[in-house]
Amino acid sequence: MLDEIDCRILEILQKDGRIQRNRVAEMVGLTIPAVSERMKKLEKKGIIDAYRAKVNQAAIGKDVTAFVFIMTSPMKTYEEFIKNSREEYDIIECHSITGEGTFLLKVVTENTSSLENLLSEIQSWPGVLQTRTYIVLSTYKEFSPLRPADYVVKK
Repeated sequence: MLDEIDCRILEILQKDGRIQRNRVAEMVGLTIPAVSERMKKLEKKGIIDAYRAKVNQAAIGKDVTAFVFIMTSPMKTYEEFIKNSREEYDIIECHSITGEGTFLLKVVTENTSSLENLLSEIQSWPGVLQTRTYIVLSTYKEFSPLRPADYVVKK
């Protein structure tokens, strides 16, 4: 499990994945090799699964964000839907959900016309019965680091 230092390292990396290890070492009071070893262990355990750049969608011309609820027919098309969603560049998240709908997609497109084209494509996929789309007007919170300290092993 995680100790307090692992949790602190995770908090630091979630805020800045590009931070240099010497800075992390200073912040947690360990040597650089000790921090490197802890990070390797966190990666090996799958706790850290990637280091990624967060792209500002608007800066690359993706001005429309929308959430799309999808209702599909019985499960024979489930895997095909997932495959199609993974291959579509403008679908940035795909979640299997309970309640109304089968899937929830987060999509980003250049404009409402390209959104309409994407929705038409999705609606043509096998098993898709219905879609319901909500266009995002403003985003106030998109990412919030997990609090690993909640999972620390108490001594």
